[in-house]
Amino acid sequence: MRLFIAVNLPPDEKDRLYRAAAPLRAAGFPVRWVEPDAIHITLKFLGEVGEERVTGIRDAIRRVAAEADRFGIGLGGFGAFPDVTRPRVVWAGIAHSAELQHVQARVDVEMERLGFPRDSRPFHPHLTLGRAPGDARAADFRGFAERIAGLEYGGSLDVHSLDLMQSLLSPRGARYERVLAAELGEGKAA
Repeated sequence: MRLFIAVNLPPDEKDRLYRAAAPLRAAGFPVRWVEPDAIHITLKFLGEVGEERVTGIRDAIRRVAAEADRFGIGLGGFGAFPDVTRPRVVWAGIAHSAELQHVQARVDVEMERLGFPRDSRPFHPHLTLGRAPGDARAADFRGFAERIAGLEYGGSLDVHSLDLMQSLLSPRGARYERVLAAELGEGKAA
């Protein structure tokens, strides 16, 4: 199973974001755009995982979720990694959230205990909207910076669960299925 841990957006927020990015998709840049139902915040990519490890992963996610309170985060703005002159990943932004940073760090610690290496790069939460192929050239993105700067989107997200997701690969692209939704704060006394 190809797995990752994520925070998902409600369908209406995914649709709002997808509509806000429509002018960028229509501009014809060489980007494989993510469908709205696949938009999420990745907390930890686990990769290929044997069935025998899934129970431990589920239990660890439940522990992290039980210790955390629900929280809100702001969404807004657009950008690209590594930059807008030759993007590899086109994204929508997430406002700084100490709660999200803490939850991601706890996920990383719990997964390390299960044998998954800690992420070597700092956590930069974002919503991936599309990916450019490796052979795309800077010239293919003339006008991209101006187009992306002209987009507007702002929203918010109530984070209430951590989700274990399975990535199912096909010739049409990846499709994601939720394997587990661990509600935040379930282990706290009322």
